[in-house]
Amino acid sequence: MFGSNNNTKETKQQDVDKISNASTNIGKGATLQGNIDTFGNVRIDGKLVGDIKSKSKVATGNASVVEGCITAQNAEIEGEVKGSLEVTELLVLKSTAIIHGDILTSKMVVEAGAVFNGKCQMGDLDQIKKKNSSNSTSNQEVTVDVKTESSVETKEEKATNNSVFSDLKI
Repeated sequence: MFGSNNNTKETKQQDVDKISNASTNIGKGATLQGNIDTFGNVRIDGKLVGDIKSKSKVATGNASVVEGCITAQNAEIEGEVKGSLEVTELLVLKSTAIIHGDILTSKMVVEAGAVFNGKCQMGDLDQIKKKNSSNSTSNQEVTVDVKTESSVETKEEKATNNSVFSDLKI
């Protein structure tokens, strides 16, 4: 009676392990349009137009093209990526890699010959995201309306206006 429940739980765990160990491959000459979201490894040797999210490793071949963002635990890039990369552990840019986008990673290895055009941030990803989030709210655009009509101001109004706009230069 109790043994059957354990077997069911073990079977379910084995199924989960099989799914998480599954690999996704896009072969040379193949083109895929759409996003990939997986627990397993991803290997791209062809062209992907879309984003990749993997809880494991993403690898691209030297003739591959990815037009989209890559989010993974680890990544090894040999081909071209037109989009951002977010790698929680280790990003390796091989000598044939061409990156057009921003990189956010904990650690990175760049081989001689790799091309990277974008912004790179390295370190603890949670802290970097938190910092970027606070910077984006503090860098908001501020618009000030300035009236150019001539009017007579009292001394009190003039003092108030000068103190409010003392740092404003026009």
